Amino acid sequence: MPHRDLHLACYDVAEPSRLIAALKLARRYATGGQKSVHELFLTPAERDALVADMAELLVLAEDRFLLLRLDPRSKLFTLGKAVPPADPDYFYVG
Repeated sequence: MPHRDLHLACYDVAEPSRLIAALKLARRYATGGQKSVHELFLTPAERDALVADMAELLVLAEDRFLLLRLDPRSKLFTLGKAVPPADPDYFYVG
């Protein structure tokens, strides 16, 4: 099974139809998150594909996208009823 690193993806999109498209694109890879911030476990190839697809979708002058790789050595903390993110046994992108 390929190694996946935990990332946070967030975006700020000005136009509603692009916002919906960005949400659908991020959710194709997401294992969790809320509103416009998502938890994603990505291989390097999946990361590159996500960034390329977002670049085609967004307008640079109006929209923002941030993909942040989290340090795998860091300890994860959750609050309340939250479930820590976990890389699933299988992963379907689509």
